[in-house]
Amino acid sequence: MIAIAVSGGAFAPYDVVVGRGLMAEAGRRIAALVPQRRTVIVTDETVARLHAPALQASLRAAGIHSAVVAVPAGEASKSFAELERVLDRMLETGLDRRDVVIALGGGVVGDLAGLAAALFMRGIDFVQIPTTLLAQVDSSVGGKTAIDTPRGKNLVGAFHQPRLVLADIDVMATLPERQLRSGWAEVLKHGLICDAPFFDWLAGEGTAGANGDPAALQRAVVRSVEIKSAIVGEDEKEAGKRALLNLGHTFGHAIEAELGFEEAVLAHGEAVALGCAMAFRYSARQGLCDMGKVERVEAAITAAGLPTRLAQAGVFSADALLARMAGDKKAEGGALTLILARGVGQAFVAKGVDAGEVRTFLVEEGASA
Repeated sequence: MIAIAVSGGAFAPYDVVVGRGLMAEAGRRIAALVPQRRTVIVTDETVARLHAPALQASLRAAGIHSAVVAVPAGEASKSFAELERVLDRMLETGLDRRDVVIALGGGVVGDLAGLAAALFMRGIDFVQIPTTLLAQVDSSVGGKTAIDTPRGKNLVGAFHQPRLVLADIDVMATLPERQLRSGWAEVLKHGLICDAPFFDWLAGEGTAGANGDPAALQRAVVRSVEIKSAIVGEDEKEAGKRALLNLGHTFGHAIEAELGFEEAVLAHGEAVALGCAMAFRYSARQGLCDMGKVERVEAAITAAGLPTRLAQAGVFSADALLARMAGDKKAEGGALTLILARGVGQAFVAKGVDAGEVRTFLVEEGASA
């Protein structure tokens, strides 16, 4: 087991524990955090079948009573309707501020449960038990919680840090191959942001992790969490450096929104991978990095079975994508903010990006004019 401390001046420190067999230890670890013995487990219908029984058994052994609320699997559950249902279940169960909520699932469940915890009685503790690679390396760490609206992804939310994150490598054995590879996109992203040697390993022998090798997965999760926790500790609410974690997301979110967040068409990690490739190509177009570096990034993304070209996601209008990007949370005063790169491990925040140049780039990428 490896515990990575996440700390910052504005929030209480907590541990992200990475290892195998953590589901069986969850009850003991959670019992040490809460004064009462009551919890609601928020999960989705698929994860409930696979992992909720083991978690509830662990909680019972520690003397913790648990109730389960399961939402439909998929991005559509990040909605006002499901948020209301989760909050109502928490009220029905009789939770109070001394209790804890457990998010058992992927990023959708973590976002939904975390936001419910932030709102319930003006804030209740919650624990993240992420069951996907994407959630283990990204959404479970850092305290971002949100739901979607028809106008965009993650536009209604709150910063609410967990008390504990338990990243059990073993649960990923139940992941479909596509979900595992989707999570690998966020792992690659961390190397692209600030750690060239890590990216080199990921593009080489570390690729075994994208195929499910537990040892490679654990190394990838640990380093990804270290990178993200260091950035979050400096900038909890994305006033500066934390924006680097959005590499690939401005392009990716725009594409997802145009597709109606249909995971069957394009999973979130696939959108991030495509967005990272586009960000590097745009960087090269601006003379910030050479095409050799772009080709290296594209090769690593392709080797993981992830998309690098807009045409792989569908047919898009440049104006529609640009409008989505203009509505992104990182846009300021109508000007675009992109995360660009001078090379692998050398990402930076570019503000005031010219929308006309981005439109031209989107047309070059294959979007209709």
